Amino acid sequence: MTDAAELKRRTAQLLADHPPATTARQDFLQARFDAGLAWVHYPEGLGGLGAPRSLQAVVDAGLEAAGAPDNDPRRIGIGLGMAAPTILKYGTEEQKQRFLRPLWTGEEVWCQLFSEPGAGSDLAALGTRAVRQDDGDWVVNGQKVWTSSAHVARWAILIARTDPDVPKHAGITYFLCDMTDPGVEVRPLRQITGEAEFNEVFLTDVRIPDARRLGGIGDGWRVAQTTLNNERVAIGGMRLPREGGMIGPVAKTWRERPELRTHDLHQRLLKLWVEAEVARLTGERLRQQLAQGQPGPEGAGMKLAFARLNQEISGLEVELRGEEGLLYDDWTMRRPELVDFTGRDAGYRYLRSKGNSIEGGTSEVLLNIVAERVLGLPSEPRTDKDVAWKDLAR
Repeated sequence: MTDAAELKRRTAQLLADHPPATTARQDFLQARFDAGLAWVHYPEGLGGLGAPRSLQAVVDAGLEAAGAPDNDPRRIGIGLGMAAPTILKYGTEEQKQRFLRPLWTGEEVWCQLFSEPGAGSDLAALGTRAVRQDDGDWVVNGQKVWTSSAHVARWAILIARTDPDVPKHAGITYFLCDMTDPGVEVRPLRQITGEAEFNEVFLTDVRIPDARRLGGIGDGWRVAQTTLNNERVAIGGMRLPREGGMIGPVAKTWRERPELRTHDLHQRLLKLWVEAEVARLTGERLRQQLAQGQPGPEGAGMKLAFARLNQEISGLEVELRGEEGLLYDDWTMRRPELVDFTGRDAGYRYLRSKGNSIEGGTSEVLLNIVAERVLGLPSEPRTDKDVAWKDLAR
């Protein structure tokens, strides 16, 4: 049985065999994965040791103290938080061996091809089609939208409609799509911030081998639930120190700029500071629960809180700064690899946070999830539940 003492020993051995000061970053990350210290709760041979998830902190603390490089988790967050747990649960052994190592080391970036122009909140209504060919491969045609990291991604998790003659949830299949294949076109989608962090992706006769199907044919909705539950936890339950995230810059400004303070702003800041701390501690509790099993609908509640708090805190920051808050540092069109909320100014945080209640599931949909799956309230009436997708009004 792998315990904390054994993990400390293995971490020390990794550092002795591959000193961070003299080992190339990529070589160190690969060695860490092969030693089972990437994510210790994963099986042996897949970057883990089958140890309790809670013991990952033992490894991380030892490596951080030694100055070892990390895998830049913000840049590869979609792979780590969404693709990896789905591949682990539903992938074949060949798929796990092929994809998990370069995913974790950051050699291959992933994106998510789920939402469509006509299927955002109602994701199961998606219309991208995948048609089986005589040789067993699939040919995919359609359009996806709001795709973070598509411009730098090598792989994508993709859901497509494989049977239009059954109700919408039943006719979906899950695939792993090579973003470098012919027929995949990525176009920038410029946002209110001026950046094109998101993209729209057009798929024209993209051929996907059946070996890159994840799960059974028509079972894509169930597979996608694993991805979506993990996504909401990844967005809303990220580990932060006290005053980490959006509340940090506001608190810093309050302390350093006493001339900006008013009684009303003080009361609002206190309220939001407490709520941010409650959300942070709740996220920690949720991660401890995850260590005992799979993520459930509770992640939807955390993601809801994350979106609301970010928008309220960024609004307060703009008001606190007064005329300065109306300034914006740079409207240059960029295609960034990650979102940096604390590295830009108050105007950027205010504008970018507007997307928090859309990305990762709209707040309206997440409220339904919390109501039905957490609180056990009756679900809303659905007239399309037993209607074939091809017969739905669009």
